[in-house]
Amino acid sequence: MYTSLKGKHLLDTQDWSVQDIEQLLKVAFRFKEERELGIYHDEVLRAKTFFMLFFEESTRTRNAFEAGIHQLGGHAHFLTPKATQIDHGETEKDTIKVLERYGEGIGIRKTFGTGHAYMREIAKWSRIPVINMQCEDYHPTQVLADLMTIKDRFQNNLKGKKIVVSWTSAPNYIRPLSMPQSLIQLMPRFGMDVTLAHPPEFSLKSGIMETARKNAELAGSKFEVVESMEEACKGADVVYAKGWGPIMHTEDEEDGVRIIDSYRENGNMDWVVDKRKMDIANPESIYMHCMPYDRDIEVTSEVVDGPRSVVFDEAGNRLHIMKAIMAATMANL
Repeated sequence: MYTSLKGKHLLDTQDWSVQDIEQLLKVAFRFKEERELGIYHDEVLRAKTFFMLFFEESTRTRNAFEAGIHQLGGHAHFLTPKATQIDHGETEKDTIKVLERYGEGIGIRKTFGTGHAYMREIAKWSRIPVINMQCEDYHPTQVLADLMTIKDRFQNNLKGKKIVVSWTSAPNYIRPLSMPQSLIQLMPRFGMDVTLAHPPEFSLKSGIMETARKNAELAGSKFEVVESMEEACKGADVVYAKGWGPIMHTEDEEDGVRIIDSYRENGNMDWVVDKRKMDIANPESIYMHCMPYDRDIEVTSEVVDGPRSVVFDEAGNRLHIMKAIMAATMANL
């Protein structure tokens, strides 16, 4: 039933049809249910290898993939540019033409510069599936776990549900656009109404915005942009709020951090998820974040530790999605 996914790259959820994603989610829910029942799957990828090439460090992505392939009977190799010949200038073609002879799949995380182009070049030469573990534009494995979490919470009834994708003033460094861009592209395809909220300096890439609007139009969903988190949260079913940088406004990192910090001056709470904002959302609404979040800066502890928060269930679903991705692309299910 799932052989159509065998060998398929996952660089952006737009590359996969709604049917492909629904098939993947069936596998993920099956793995989750059977793990809870104590049913093992260590023959699915027995003796198979998944390479994990990280240009940056990771908590959830690395551990979900590494634990996942172990549970499926395979093995993960943790790679870095410094620990390979990539830092010495080895090309994408030369790297993958070697690795594809040693294993059955590869994931890449490169969130700065031209990460997505690097992954596309690897995929161009690869005979094994290439998985985007996050680049500067997309984070498909996270957003698929988010979709799984929302489907689970709302019993697969997503049509007309309102998801808020909001900016927050997360401090200290410039975060990529990958999460908000992935969310606004994917969620309309499954019937959700998307409200994107951010200050004027924090716009997303125009091509991705256009794709999100087209996806909403095709699915009969709504897509809107506002400049107020409070306005966005009214009547929301899902509040997904995290920081990203003013990347489309300035390329200067110091200036970018200054702009981010300006929205927290004098105790300003306009771009913080607090109880007041959750109270104007729907009574059964949920709070989501891909983690890590800055407690009591992006979101109050009252919210993130409260009954509407699903952040740990969301993180837990990363394991099941990663297992489903590897199983569906690396094995004949």
